[in-house]
Amino acid sequence: MGTIRIDSKSLEDLELDLVLQQVSDLCITKPGKEKVLAIIPFPSSQECIPELYRLKEFKASLDGDNAIPNHGFDPVFKELHLLDIENSSLEASSFRRILTIVEVTRVLLRFFKKFEEFYINLNAFSEEVHHRPDIADAIHKRFDKYGEVKNDASTELGAIRKRLQSVKSQINSSFSRALTRYSQADYLDDIRETIVDNRRVLAVKAMYRRKINGAVLGNSKTGSLVYIEPQETLEYTNELSNLQYEELEEVKRILKELTEYIRPAKDSIANCQDYLIHIDALYAKAKYAVKIDGILPLLTKDRTLNLLNAYHPLLLIANKKRKEVTLPQSISLKPDGRIIVISGPNAGGKSITLKTVGLLQLMIQSGMLIPVDPGSELCFFDRILTDIGDNQSIENQLSTYSYRLKMMNHFLKKCNKNTLFLIDEFGTGSDPELGGALAETFLEVFYEREAFGIITTHYSNLKLLANELPEAINANMQFDSRSLKPLYKLHLGEAGSSFTFEVAQKNGIPYSLINRSKKKIEGGKIRFDKTIANLQKERSKLRETSESLVTSERKVKEESKQLEVVNAKVKEKLESFQELYDSNQKLISIGKKFDTLSQKYMNNKQKKKLLDELMKMVMVENSKRKSIAPKKKKVEKAKVEKVLKEVEKKVEVIRERKKKEKAEARKAPPPKPKVTLKIGDRVRMIDGKAIGTVDTLEKNKAVVNYGMFTTNVNVTQLEKV
Repeated sequence: MGTIRIDSKSLEDLELDLVLQQVSDLCITKPGKEKVLAIIPFPSSQECIPELYRLKEFKASLDGDNAIPNHGFDPVFKELHLLDIENSSLEASSFRRILTIVEVTRVLLRFFKKFEEFYINLNAFSEEVHHRPDIADAIHKRFDKYGEVKNDASTELGAIRKRLQSVKSQINSSFSRALTRYSQADYLDDIRETIVDNRRVLAVKAMYRRKINGAVLGNSKTGSLVYIEPQETLEYTNELSNLQYEELEEVKRILKELTEYIRPAKDSIANCQDYLIHIDALYAKAKYAVKIDGILPLLTKDRTLNLLNAYHPLLLIANKKRKEVTLPQSISLKPDGRIIVISGPNAGGKSITLKTVGLLQLMIQSGMLIPVDPGSELCFFDRILTDIGDNQSIENQLSTYSYRLKMMNHFLKKCNKNTLFLIDEFGTGSDPELGGALAETFLEVFYEREAFGIITTHYSNLKLLANELPEAINANMQFDSRSLKPLYKLHLGEAGSSFTFEVAQKNGIPYSLINRSKKKIEGGKIRFDKTIANLQKERSKLRETSESLVTSERKVKEESKQLEVVNAKVKEKLESFQELYDSNQKLISIGKKFDTLSQKYMNNKQKKKLLDELMKMVMVENSKRKSIAPKKKKVEKAKVEKVLKEVEKKVEVIRERKKKEKAEARKAPPPKPKVTLKIGDRVRMIDGKAIGTVDTLEKNKAVVNYGMFTTNVNVTQLEKV
């Protein structure tokens, strides 16, 4: 594998940008959205594979217990730019944004380290981040949780703010005294006071303005009120202004000092921001994978592309919104079948199958999970070349065919064994016969270069070529020949009929016109297309029958197994019951004998006789135990010998029957009665299958027309059909 280069034309044809748009909508930050929209396939598989494993872990975290912490942040591009400028100073809000980025990064790094066994790849990626925790500590030291500079950020600031508090208190108390005095003198309006330029002032009636010492800061619209700041507070107000200026200057100095402290850490902050942007992109891709049931298929170094139950993600999401069913496709490209020629009627799903393969390959090579079955296999291609859709160029004044020839020339330059090419309606746009011949040559060149690819076509010569080339396969999109509705199922192994006349008839074209059209075409072409259509019908029926037989067979096997299990259990229970019964009968017999002996002893009290009888009884029982095993063995051996004799008899009968059948088979069949042939008769070669028509008869020779060709045959070698 070399460096991967995917043309922008292929990205456009396969609509990767639409997928990226849907993924970007799931990001929680603007830089994350921009990163997703800028995604292109990775330049090498070595860079792409780790990203896929990171994404797989992230997706697993969305459903698991160890959910990854929140990664939200406000970007600091402006702040990073300012840090590049000498003697610049950041604002308080800028430090708050930088703090968020550093803190969120610290939380994520600790999380991935703690759960390293679950997030192996994410932790390895996180460990590469250059993180400086001292930046967060420095900002925390100077700012409170509300983003305001702390009083103890510096000694000077603490003293200034303490004095400010005192002055504000003095202003309030002096103003309150003046307010009480002038209010009692009835110099003030009912509102008594108001605020002008952020300063408390007395609302004085205009007629008493000269009675009050202080600074006039304004008057009402009607002129009936004059707003005066009393003399008692003026001195304190001026001091307050000076202190506020000093506070502002000290805060600026603190911010400048902090800016200089973190300026050398600019690259570390940028690195943390890039890390969080990447995490946001991973988050969005993981959420999208959940949406489309995306998984990571088996990645192989072999040249294999095997998609099982693959869905087109855009179609899948659109159908989910409409609550419609999406049908999956299974398609395989391997060294022994690396080019697939898909044929069949239009609107059967050929193009969507082509786009599904191309888009899923692009998604994997761009580091995204895809909606396929887990058993699917994919390799990486250096190039993906596409020619899909109507490419007529008005700007370049090129016809569709000229444009397609230009594309084919591009394909011929770039195509090699590590290329995947996808071409829709191969060879169209020119004279069918000449365009088909040129397309056939192109396909031969792609084949010789060992490229992988899928094409869709209506040309019969391309279907025939795919049938002749050992490593190429014909395929068709299944079509219901009765309803003429597409089934959207790809079937490998045979070409598809275009159902041209059938579709025309279905759409109301008069039969007389269709019949005239049929006469204008070579008979062989119609028969060839009709044969393909019939084969597809038969194949469909056989497939349905086969599926039903397999289902029936599976059910029968399952039922048979269940019966065998039940039978074995019943047999086992019967045997255990029989053994229990025999054991109980034996114990009853022994009990009866013992009862008889005890009765005798009670009558005669002869201990010696009792012991003799008991000993005799024990000896008898022991002798029975020893004789049971040999008897069983003899019975089993006899049974086996009996079964063997029966088998030998049956085998001998079968041998005799086989001998008779072979003898009868050797006898020659009776000769068929001779039939005199005449011109126009339908005939075939003896032991042959092809049926033709007798055109001429001369002596013992006949000219037989098979539709596509004629041949001279001896009359004795023909039989009438």
